[in-house]
Formats: sequence, C-alpha cells, structure tokens
Amino acid sequence: MHFASSAGLVLALFFLPVTAQAADDTPDFSVSGAATIISDYRFRGISLTGKDPAVQATINLSHKSGVYLGTWASSLDMGDRYGPTEVDFYGGWAGTVAAATTLDVALAYYSYPGGERPATGSGAAKIEYFETTARLTHDFGPLSATVGSGYSWDQSALGGDHLYLFGETAAPIPGTPLTLKAHGGRSKGAISPKPGGYYDWSLGADAALGPVTLGLAYVDTDLGSASAADAAALFSLTAAF
Repeated sequence: MHFASSAGLVLALFFLPVTAQAADDTPDFSVSGAATIISDYRFRGISLTGKDPAVQATINLSHKSGVYLGTWASSLDMGDRYGPTEVDFYGGWAGTVAAATTLDVALAYYSYPGGERPATGSGAAKIEYFETTARLTHDFGPLSATVGSGYSWDQSALGGDHLYLFGETAAPIPGTPLTLKAHGGRSKGAISPKPGGYYDWSLGADAALGPVTLGLAYVDTDLGSASAADAAALFSLTAAF
C-alpha cells in the first residue's frame, strides 16, 4: 500500500489491523483475511494502477497476545521497474492501552517481485524498502478517531527518509450497515512527488453486509493537475473471512 520514488504504500489502505482479544476463551491463534476489487488503487491519494481497477488480498495470523503477522498484495500498473504486483509483508502488535483506546504498531516490508532491476551503474536500486507504522485509536461512542504515522528511514531504494502523518474518523450510523469515514494525511520526504511534501484527504462510506463490505470514497490531493493524483471517486467490494 504505497508510493516510492515515482510511486509505491498502504495501507490503504494499506493493512487490515488485528486487535488483541481479552476473553479467556480466545484461541491462541486465529487467521483472518479478505479479498478486494477496487476501481483504482490509490496510495495516499496517488493512483498506482493508472486509474484502472485493482485486485487485492490480505491474510493475517494473530496471537491472542496481540502479536500478528500478515501479507497483503495488489495488482499494479506503474511500469517495468515495479512490475505487475506489489507484495507487502508486515508484523506487529495491537491491543488495548487505556479505556476505549487501542494501539497498533508494526514494521512493513514493501516489495515488487516482478519489477526489473536497473542496469548496473545506473545508480538506482531495485524498489523494496521498510516502513514503521503506528496507529492510536480512541472510541468516543458515536465515532472513533485515529492518529497515526508511517516512517521510512534512508534506504537504497529511497535516497532519504520519509514521514507520513495522518488522522481519520469513522462514525457508524445506528440502525444501518453504514459507517461514514474521513481521512487526512501529509507526506513529506524522499518518496513525496512534491518538494516540501503534499496533502491527501478522503471522505466516504462503507456498507457492511455480512462478510461483504461495499465502499465508496472521494479522494483528492493538493498536487494540482498531476493526473495520477487528481480527485476521483473510488468503488470497492471486499469479502472477508
């Protein structure tokens, strides 16, 4: 779920967070996953599929302590250097740290296994790098609010460090399957396409119908006329297990 150099994380959507369970009868380990079809894979407001649809999937293995491991993959359309697929691996811990407050911290590795390695001497590394992520969420009753970050230190594929800060809210509508969502973030550093960084934001809603979720969102950035980052409506269909 991302954007590296000329593209790349996300976590999306990037990940499906796994939260710790406190009940005594919780199994030691549990497996969860999902498959998604989305009209355009946007990472932090920027299309990584040339505004075409993407197929995505994730699977997670979690322990009742809150420790989890997982992988996430998406189809891609960013040229030969990235190849046709992004595959992310991640691990972390999620759990309750205060009343109605949860913390999720993780380390993610972003890879593009079908990408072409640049010719020797070109000075450009194969696209693959790490990012640390953190999310702090508080449930206020009628809505939940999250603040978070993603940080990548200087690595050969990046040519510098990068920081992403964001905030988001989710508000279920009582008596309906709908949840209203809002997100805003700022990206600054080596993998930002704009000197000094840029902003992205989105507004949308999810409709949970059993194991299937329908999503609609409006996304935009302050990158102006950049075709891969202009305003767009996104549609998604997710089946979870």
